[in-house]
Amino acid sequence: MSFDDVVSQPHVTTTLKNQIKANKTAHAYLFTGSRGTGKTTCARIFAKAINCLNPKDGEPCLECEICKNADSGMLGDIIEIDAASNSKVEDIRELREGVVYTPELCKYKVYIIDEVHMLSAGAFNALLKTMEEPPPHVKFVLATTEIQKVPATIVSRCQHFDFHRIRNEDIVSRLMYIASQEDFTLHEDAAGMIARLSDGGMRDALSLLDQCVAFGEDITLDVVSSAAGIAGRDYLFDILESIKDRNTADALRTVDRLYSMSKDLKVLANELLTQMRNVMIVKTIDNSRELITCLPEEYDRLKAIADGMKLDDILENISVLQQCSERFARAASKRIELEMTLVKLCSPRAEAVQTGGALPDASMLFDRIAQLESRLAAAQTAPPAPKQAQQTAPKPSGEPKPAPPPKQQTGKQLSMEDFKPLESWDNIVAQVNEKYPATGCFLKGSQALYYQNILLLTVNNAFFKEKFKTGRDASLLNEILKQNFGQTFNIKVRASANSEGQTADSPLGAIVDKAKSMNIEVEIKNNKK
Repeated sequence: MSFDDVVSQPHVTTTLKNQIKANKTAHAYLFTGSRGTGKTTCARIFAKAINCLNPKDGEPCLECEICKNADSGMLGDIIEIDAASNSKVEDIRELREGVVYTPELCKYKVYIIDEVHMLSAGAFNALLKTMEEPPPHVKFVLATTEIQKVPATIVSRCQHFDFHRIRNEDIVSRLMYIASQEDFTLHEDAAGMIARLSDGGMRDALSLLDQCVAFGEDITLDVVSSAAGIAGRDYLFDILESIKDRNTADALRTVDRLYSMSKDLKVLANELLTQMRNVMIVKTIDNSRELITCLPEEYDRLKAIADGMKLDDILENISVLQQCSERFARAASKRIELEMTLVKLCSPRAEAVQTGGALPDASMLFDRIAQLESRLAAAQTAPPAPKQAQQTAPKPSGEPKPAPPPKQQTGKQLSMEDFKPLESWDNIVAQVNEKYPATGCFLKGSQALYYQNILLLTVNNAFFKEKFKTGRDASLLNEILKQNFGQTFNIKVRASANSEGQTADSPLGAIVDKAKSMNIEVEIKNNKK
């Protein structure tokens, strides 16, 4: 009836009351937020308050003719439009025609457009023309649950108020107050369950309370669970325990039993996803009871399931169940889709055990096949991979080939004559550029010589040389080298002869360091620049 009745939205109600008291209201408001948080209620109270004959501190008096007619829905100057059923441009044109007329009884004519995001593009354009130059006797209040669908041109012409989800403790307090006024008994734990099930929406909480009252005047936790349909959910936890124990047979038997009872399998998949999320919360957060909507005995089962599973497996299960829900829309058989998902969830993670990662799906396997084909194509132009370390290196021929890693040698002094050009170097650089472009840019114009497992890399300047000292770029290069030659190299880096002296201590080095800090890409051409 008044702003004081609105729960958990003080940032909205206080501002609106102050504007009404100061007679400085805007011509258009946009109320956004999830369902049941008070958007339409506040719009009605606002429309009543600005037209009230005897307002008190920004609140409607609730006693004058305007307030009584507004509460009974008999006031023609407050017009509510449901955009979901009046979304066409013709509907907004009718609104524009009515805007020009002055109010019948009130000071302002107020248009409340609910679910405004449902308007068509043409309707939004028609509404925009009215909101750009509104008559002084007209106010607009737009309400929506999906602000992202409202054009920016509309949003910019409104004062925007975001309604928060109502806190559980506020919902409980309101429900207990209603119970005291309506002379029925509501237990506090039952009120807490209603609050959690309503997901921050007061309207949903009141609707569920009405259902509970139909069961009897003594509302307990069991009454709430029966009214909300959360009683008798043992089958969900049976399936979760089968997944934990990798018991495919029990999981499929449970689905078969539910299918014979005409259980909607898409709903079942979503319920499993919700409960697997609860398992994740229990696994990762201590004292997670308030974050989960379930009965006390269900929480104990969730705790046992979480204790018996690894977090990586839980996260993988959530991902698999989400994919299942997405595929249901185009699945020829929902039963087969769900059964395939459960088989996958119950199967041992052979790949995960070996690699410490998640079970690969088909797309990952296709990616691996593509990588192997790419390596095979590269091998046709690259030098042959070296043989095993225990074999002797092949004799030099006309085309240099990388030799296998050397056996342990002592006392050998290497000279530049020992190194040979790596003629496939351009191909290696191209592969690095394709996979790691940030590293490939430092190899521009570089040259490579090799001796057994030593790679001597000559880069264009001292800045590029310093980059390879950090180790990360060298390891990425070694990854590509191993793909081509079957071995890694001990990489030695030097700057080209025409860049000698360009060290970090030189003036040029200081300039390079400053450029690096500013994320500027520079090219060093010679010593004088």
